[in-house]
Amino acid sequence: MVCTGNICRSPTAHGVLEKMVADAGLAGRIEVDSAGTHGYHVGEAPDRRSQAHAARRGYDLSQQRARQLRAEDFTAFDQVLVMDGANESAARRICPESEWHRVQRLTDFCTEHTAREVPDPYYGGDRGFEDVLDLVEDGCRGLLATLGMAPRKHRTG
Repeated sequence: MVCTGNICRSPTAHGVLEKMVADAGLAGRIEVDSAGTHGYHVGEAPDRRSQAHAARRGYDLSQQRARQLRAEDFTAFDQVLVMDGANESAARRICPESEWHRVQRLTDFCTEHTAREVPDPYYGGDRGFEDVLDLVEDGCRGLLATLGMAPRKHRTG
C-alpha cells in the first residue's frame, strides 16, 4: 500500500487489509506492508486521526511506522497498490519497467465506489478520514475477492 507520506492513507489500507487477511485465516499466506513515495515521516507512527478513525472500526494502526518506498519493493511484493495518480507516477519512476504490471490503484478493486483516487485526508476534517476508510475497505474486499479469498463485509455501527 503506497501513499505520499505513509501516515494516513497507506497505513489505513495496510491495517484494513491486514485485519481482513487475519480474519479470513490467511495471515500466513498474504503479507501486507505500506510505504510512502516521499520520506517526509520515516519512522513516525500513523497520523493520530487516522489511528482514531480506524480504531473505531476495529483496525489497529498503532504498531506501524512510516517508511519510504524502495525499488526492491517491486520484486518483494506481488502487488504495489497506490492511492492516487501522483503516487502511481512516483512509484513508476523507481519501479523497474519489467515490474510495472505490479503497480495498480487500490480503487481499481472497488465494487461499491467509483472514485479513481483515495483522497488525502491530512488537511481535511473527520469526514475525510471516514471517506478514506470507506474506499479502502471496499478496495480491500474487492482485492481479496479478485484473489478468490473474499472476506465478509465489515459492518460499522
